[in-house]
Amino acid sequence: MPESCCFQVSPDDVSVRLDRFLDDNLPEVTRSQIKRLIDEGAVTLDGATSKAGIKLRGGEEIRVALPEPVATTARAEAIPLAVLYEDSALIVVNKPAHFVVHPAPGHQSGTLVNALLHHCQDLSGVGGELRPGIVHRLDKDTSGVMVATKDDQTHQHLASQFKDHTIQRRYRALVHGVVAENKGSIDQAIGRHPVHRKKMSTDARISRNAVTHWKVLRRYEEDRLTLVDLLLETGRTHQIRVHLTGMGVPIVGDPLYGGASRAKSISDTVLRKMIVHLERQFLHAWQLGFVHPDGRAMLFQAALPKELQELLSYLEGKYNYEPAALAIEACAGPVETAY
Repeated sequence: MPESCCFQVSPDDVSVRLDRFLDDNLPEVTRSQIKRLIDEGAVTLDGATSKAGIKLRGGEEIRVALPEPVATTARAEAIPLAVLYEDSALIVVNKPAHFVVHPAPGHQSGTLVNALLHHCQDLSGVGGELRPGIVHRLDKDTSGVMVATKDDQTHQHLASQFKDHTIQRRYRALVHGVVAENKGSIDQAIGRHPVHRKKMSTDARISRNAVTHWKVLRRYEEDRLTLVDLLLETGRTHQIRVHLTGMGVPIVGDPLYGGASRAKSISDTVLRKMIVHLERQFLHAWQLGFVHPDGRAMLFQAALPKELQELLSYLEGKYNYEPAALAIEACAGPVETAY
């Protein structure tokens, strides 16, 4: 479990910056680690997250949640991978749900990084010793296409595309609620939730711009469900989950943002049981497009995993829709430019 420590700001520390105060009182923690703890919401000032540069007034209570130590390097583990493409520069995989991307407190092994190290032997080192090859991430219970890099030059090449928002990332999500409009965009900055550290929020004090484009694929009005396709312009932590919840349509099965608790409102007992037993959110990264270091435009697609497809097939049959219209075919080709 993470270690927690608490400080009461004395009159002697009035006007001292929060990060400087912590630097003085936590000698075992580096300045960069302190900055990261503050940015990630692990530091609270009178119960709320704050900025590193805020000046203390005296009398405040500062709480710091220090993460448990993790291994300094990730180790290779023989874990099967669903490889969609691989060459000397990079590897593209279809990540299943319940699969953590890299080692972190509580998940020292059994991650995608551990599997990649065994499969590839060599990965780029830009992400650090615990995140070799990792240039982007998917949440633990989100499935879909991911790319990892084998050398630093390729890592930098793809990282610049993510930074410039030229990567094509499309998702499928089933949400609670009937979305009235056919398509739209959400432009709301996202940051760490001021109270709940595991959550992100559009009401955070410290936030970064986030843009999600969406369009409706199906409406299952009797069951108050909508299937949406989403295109990410940015890639913030929990971006789709936060943006859709902000629209009032949380993702089916999402325990963090309210989607899991909405299952009980579904009157169809078969459908309700399928959703309750899903044990993941209905969010799948089905398409990833980028430019390879050699100049080729590449596009990869992964079909919905079995548990999501079975739920969708039930709905399609119930509403007499043609399920083939929603089929996702595996492919690698030119990147689409229009949404």
